[in-house]
Amino acid sequence: MALLLGVDTGGTYTDAVILRDEVEVIASAKALTTRHDLAIGVGEAVRAVLERSGTSAEEISLASLSTTLATNALVEGQGGRVALIYIGFRERDLDAHGLRDALKGDPAITLAGGHNHAGAEAAPLDEVALRAFLEEHAEGIGGYAVAAQFATRNPAHELRAMALVAEITGRPVSASHQLSAKLNGPRRAMTAVLNARLIGMIDRLIGRAEDQLGEMGITAPLMVVRGDGALISAGQARERPIETILSGPAASIVGARWLTGAENALVSDIGGTTTDVALLRGGRPAIDPAGARVGPYRTMVEAVAMRTTGLGGDSEVHFLSEGLQGGVSLGPRRVLPVSLLASEAPQVVHAALDAQLRNTVPNEYDAVFVRAVPGLSHEGLGPRERVLLERIGPIVHPLGAVLRTRIESGALSRLVSRGLVQMAGVTPSDAAHALGMAGAWDREAAVKALLLLGRRRTGAGERLATTAEDMARMVIDRLHRQTELVLLEAAIAEETPAFAEDPAVLARHVLMQRGLGGHEGLLRLQTGLAVPVIGLGASAATYYPPVGARLGCEMILPAHGGVANAIGAVVGRVTMRESGTVTAPREGQFRVHLPEGPKDFTQADDALDHLESVLRASAIAAAETAGAGDIQINVHRDVRTAGVEGREVFVEAEITVEAAGRPRVAD
Repeated sequence: MALLLGVDTGGTYTDAVILRDEVEVIASAKALTTRHDLAIGVGEAVRAVLERSGTSAEEISLASLSTTLATNALVEGQGGRVALIYIGFRERDLDAHGLRDALKGDPAITLAGGHNHAGAEAAPLDEVALRAFLEEHAEGIGGYAVAAQFATRNPAHELRAMALVAEITGRPVSASHQLSAKLNGPRRAMTAVLNARLIGMIDRLIGRAEDQLGEMGITAPLMVVRGDGALISAGQARERPIETILSGPAASIVGARWLTGAENALVSDIGGTTTDVALLRGGRPAIDPAGARVGPYRTMVEAVAMRTTGLGGDSEVHFLSEGLQGGVSLGPRRVLPVSLLASEAPQVVHAALDAQLRNTVPNEYDAVFVRAVPGLSHEGLGPRERVLLERIGPIVHPLGAVLRTRIESGALSRLVSRGLVQMAGVTPSDAAHALGMAGAWDREAAVKALLLLGRRRTGAGERLATTAEDMARMVIDRLHRQTELVLLEAAIAEETPAFAEDPAVLARHVLMQRGLGGHEGLLRLQTGLAVPVIGLGASAATYYPPVGARLGCEMILPAHGGVANAIGAVVGRVTMRESGTVTAPREGQFRVHLPEGPKDFTQADDALDHLESVLRASAIAAAETAGAGDIQINVHRDVRTAGVEGREVFVEAEITVEAAGRPRVAD
């Protein structure tokens, strides 16, 4: 009998489950996610599930972790300070492909160099300019990203840049050719930038999680869920953290399939920060052929075809003053619910809320609080950010007591983006507490915060809501509405044959919305979802039944759905894919593009066989490093030819080797 431990760190809760032989859930537990040190929440959840199951730490045969940390960091714009080394491209490419926005003011340099499509050097690498750039930015940078033109055809310039980064700065470096074997240099550069930004965060999480498990006596190997639902070793996740984006959502898809056996369904997982929607078709989640997209970023990472939206139980509630009636919107930023903060710092929170309620004029900072996150690096902060961070200090403050000028709002936003400061405000979780739909935290604080939000004036000069309950219902109704739109957009995007129009436009179209209500006049309209929705997440049972009714579909809320991510974290397989390309620069020459550089052959079959051999060895080694046993190999060859003067001429070939197996368990 093997006992398997699955752990998922979400935006609000960390979940843990213990399974017996991938057949039965014998216990589950939750603990609050500790944002300043996620491993503390991991330890609390694991200790709780061990106690509930009556299992000793030594009996655990395998531990696996899924995490929304990388996903949430990209959605919320957080992460370490990075620098981009962009080789063989033009300065304007930074703007044309969104790299400047992704860098968020972090430094970048465009250098002469790079290769052509055949792997030949297009221009020498400008090492003089690179050395000067690295010496200028040796301090205050957490990691470097390197992307060179056609590096997947010849990585020589990326490898040289990596060596110089290590020599001059000693900082970690992410090379684009190591993250993807596909063409599209700007997209690979984006992937490298995001990987570099995440390295420190993921490394801290995994290292501390391993420490926590070790202190409890769990010596089983630790696995991490990749964005396509497969498992990798903790060491592999540390080197390539970008592959863990959509880790939590991917685990939820695997868990949903395990819990329900569903063949065709939309899976919607609501967490504290995001709602993640994917399609199960024939019992399998689809892989996004264009690469994982999270928030505004499109990467080259293989991941489940998932739509991730900044909408969750802890989404920030925004007041909308437009129109006579006004209203609210949710997200995309996560904030700490006021009811949760009040359970941790009751005196400060209630005193501030009471004082704000005594004021006759509402203020935009009412029911908003701020606190610093301890233990993180302050490298790269400007003087205004440093002053504000020192003013906030280690305790909770009402936001109005911290900001002294309007210009400091920008500094605060930058501190929040870096993860150095945490905001608290009104959320759907507070609304649920006020309405008696939840009861884990301080309901009285939630009621006061909602009263303050309801005092805001609409375009007609009226209060937004007269009671806390009315305000809470407005927030919950908005959550239902935005969830409906997310599900409709996901279904429209996956429809076959595809619609030409934007799914977001179609989901909001008046005919679609009238059809949801079963409009009958001169026209009879009926719209909705034709497949079930599997609702996952701790709050799905609270929020999702009205959504299913509105969309006219079956809403499946499985037992243990609140810990589906943790279940999916431990029932997946190790799967390693390696891809490579053979090109024909000229007739009779077949070039294999390898990580160490191109290699030429005179026969196409010899080139293809050599590439397959290299990829097979690499995939097997990666799977074994990840801890897989009983490895099975699958090879796919895509050979493209063209007809020339009555004969077939080799143009290009891509080979993909997949090595898969279940992780070995400890004795």
